[in-house]
Amino acid sequence: MKIPLAFIIGCILSFLFFVMTIVSLFWIPHEVEKLNILERLKGPSYQYFLGTDHFGRDIFSMLMVGGQTSITVALIAVSVGMIFGIPLGLLAAASRQSIWDDLIMRSNDLIFAFPSLVIAILITAVFGPSAINAIIAIGIFNVPVFARVTRGAALSIWTLDFILSARIAGKGSLRISVEHILPNILSLLIVQGSIQFSLGILAEAGLSYVGLGVQPPTPSWGRMLADSQTMISFAPNLALFPGITIILAVLGLNLLGDGARDLLDPRLQDKIR
Repeated sequence: MKIPLAFIIGCILSFLFFVMTIVSLFWIPHEVEKLNILERLKGPSYQYFLGTDHFGRDIFSMLMVGGQTSITVALIAVSVGMIFGIPLGLLAAASRQSIWDDLIMRSNDLIFAFPSLVIAILITAVFGPSAINAIIAIGIFNVPVFARVTRGAALSIWTLDFILSARIAGKGSLRISVEHILPNILSLLIVQGSIQFSLGILAEAGLSYVGLGVQPPTPSWGRMLADSQTMISFAPNLALFPGITIILAVLGLNLLGDGARDLLDPRLQDKIR
């Protein structure tokens, strides 16, 4: 079977992104919280691979540590969405055309009416800006996404003959959902999880950009962009490198998700060969 090109590119970009982040747990070229005004706004050099910011901090080191923030926020937020969204989607599909189905899906529509940025503003107004509040905001927005995907995929499985056989054998809706429905839609949920993970990184950068995410002195790609916008005319590298990093990280994860979908979906196998 031919491996999709998108999957290969996505694997390479995602691998580089994760390796950079993992390495930053043990080693970075320069301390990211140490200010060195004498070295401020330096261009790329052997000492500073990508130059320094307006406080003299190494941009490359900040990008490495910023990856920790992005992965942590996105991973927890997506996990929250899956933990609550998948059971709700299974319940809605199992009780289709009932009050539970209507209640769950109308609640999802209500959450969809408030994007993660609006939810973050509401949470921040009460509890203040922080990484935890960014996780809550992105996680809440992910719940209806997984609930809708799960319900749509599960409904198509409920109509198959082997589900009818399971019902004739005396299995209840809950048991059928866990033993038969969930395993058959798991690959789709994994692909959706990778896509939502990339969107979570983008959402975290956006929230940090407007000051609602991770707070100083912890590095964040979004806040690096926000700090650089007033200096872009004479120090474009301050915005260029974090911007490119966000683009490549999100692109890699999206391509990885699309490629995984092509590999895991039997209906697309003929197109791949």
